[in-house]
Amino acid sequence: MTATVTDDEAGAIPATVDLRAEYEASGVKDVLAELDRDLIGLAPVKKRIRETAALLLVERARRSMGLAHETPTLHMSFTGNPGTGKTTVALRMADILHRLGYIRKGHLVSVTRDDLVGQYIGHTAPKTKEVLKRAMGGVLFIDEAYYLYRPENERDYGQEAIEILLQVMENQRDDLVVILAGYGSRMERFFESNPGFRSRIAHHIDFPDYTDEELLLIGMKMLEKQNYRLDEEAVAALRDYIALRRQQPHFANARSIRNALDRARLRQANRLFENARGPLDADELSTIRAADIRASRVFAPVSLPAGQGG
Repeated sequence: MTATVTDDEAGAIPATVDLRAEYEASGVKDVLAELDRDLIGLAPVKKRIRETAALLLVERARRSMGLAHETPTLHMSFTGNPGTGKTTVALRMADILHRLGYIRKGHLVSVTRDDLVGQYIGHTAPKTKEVLKRAMGGVLFIDEAYYLYRPENERDYGQEAIEILLQVMENQRDDLVVILAGYGSRMERFFESNPGFRSRIAHHIDFPDYTDEELLLIGMKMLEKQNYRLDEEAVAALRDYIALRRQQPHFANARSIRNALDRARLRQANRLFENARGPLDADELSTIRAADIRASRVFAPVSLPAGQGG
């Protein structure tokens, strides 16, 4: 039982707080369980999210006991390559912040430079302010945030959007959390050029690339959600595909795997249609075979310059 000190019935300040009970009652435990269930890998990211949730839970407890007077800085930076789960984790973080009472609504507004920056004088401010209005009470997720800053273009209006964002991040941090996302090296240069952002970001979380085995599991899970499956030879084909695709340009982790499986389903549908000689059962309609994957251009032999064949 939690003891309390009552001030003439005007309000009760708890003398102790059961953090475990608060954790379970808030529903944050369920959100973190969903994160573990829905996202394969990303162990360091999940660890940082759990640590951040613990910090916020303690801060909320301190506030309930009159020990905290200011809302902690919650703005964040998510860095990593495309397809590493940054947007998904941002959605879960918005849910956690809402359940712990740090934001009113818990929704996430995801934008890029084009949503914030105008193309002529007087266009940027209303665009940026409209996005901020939609995001208030929740989380604003700015993907590839470094594109806001283009010093090589004297007529670029990104700086105006940056100045508005910085002002709101400072003055209305009780009602808005901003998450900046993008490649690690580019985000570092962006922070060097815009120290106002760095000073307002409290939590930096780096998203590692998935391993080949993690990508295989992600692909199989994607198919399972759509009631498809890989046969044994197709599993081996997808494993080979991942190893080859990683070495090619524009690899985007889970995003590339999703695209590959979409194309495999297309090939499967055409194979079934062209070869159909009678009724098909549910298993045949739901099975991706090795040929559906190995028909990808990723498996095409690389053309070598003259004299280098062998």
